[in-house]
Amino acid sequence: MGTPDFAAASLRHLLTWGGCDIVGVYAQPDRPCGRGQICTPPPVKVLAMEKRLPVFQPLNFKAQPEVDQLAALKPDLLLVAAYGLILPQSVLDIPPLGALNVHASLLPEYRGAAPIHRAIMDGRHVTGITIMRMEAGLDTGDILLQRSLAIGIEDTAQTLHDELAEMGGRLLVDALEKMGQGRLVRIPQDHGRATYAAKLSKDEGRIDWDQPALTVHNRIRGLFPWPGSWFDWTGMPGRTLRLTVYPGRIGEVRPENAAPGEIVGVAGDTVLIACRDRIYAVPHVKPAGSKPLKGHEFYCGYLSRCSGEHLVQPEPSCPEG
Repeated sequence: MGTPDFAAASLRHLLTWGGCDIVGVYAQPDRPCGRGQICTPPPVKVLAMEKRLPVFQPLNFKAQPEVDQLAALKPDLLLVAAYGLILPQSVLDIPPLGALNVHASLLPEYRGAAPIHRAIMDGRHVTGITIMRMEAGLDTGDILLQRSLAIGIEDTAQTLHDELAEMGGRLLVDALEKMGQGRLVRIPQDHGRATYAAKLSKDEGRIDWDQPALTVHNRIRGLFPWPGSWFDWTGMPGRTLRLTVYPGRIGEVRPENAAPGEIVGVAGDTVLIACRDRIYAVPHVKPAGSKPLKGHEFYCGYLSRCSGEHLVQPEPSCPEG
């Protein structure tokens, strides 16, 4: 049971392992995606169909026929990874061996929908994968296996997601092998240490430049590529421009004459933006309705028209016209 790419990685590892018979694959229903809002099957469904596995896509399990359909498959075990649906007790009671979940954090920390993003946004240095036994509560079940993974200073939600997805698939197979050998130990979670990783919203992407550069950096990379990070730039005369900012690096100490949120110039291919304490060097900015631009491209298209900006590097040369 899973829906996005994170879950597809676990399914691929199960198929490679070959130590179980997959009697059915559950994914959320196809949904409109992209600018054209074309109805698109989720990655788990795509992989399952490639492997000729039966696919089921109930809206939820509130109706008894959906529960009965799962029961008719007579599964010994449910394996769940980023499914996106709450499984009621009536579903968890179906398999005699219970249900295992692949969760992208070191539980009991970061229970919930966005553990990868929140760990980066909080400036954490370590995260990991937990294989847990599912129960009716949200990520509250006993821990079966855990493995840690360091978070690098340049990691984004995307890079960390990809590493954790592969780790999750490997650890799930490891858990199943240990289960078959009777070597899985159940460790109750310490609920007093639990934290919650709430679902992301687009509004969280607004950048507060009046924060330390490290705080800004953690937030931008934790929200990349979705929902993305942005701010409303007022540097152009008579115009406010929304700029989406890509993850960059922390630079020099902020010039005294530059206010937080001010674009202080460009250096090579990076746009330099003032934070509370230091400069943040951004490799790409994307003006609303435009493509992502490197520093010199942004200078030629926008910054060169402005007055009052503090260029800390020589002005780039721009093509005629």
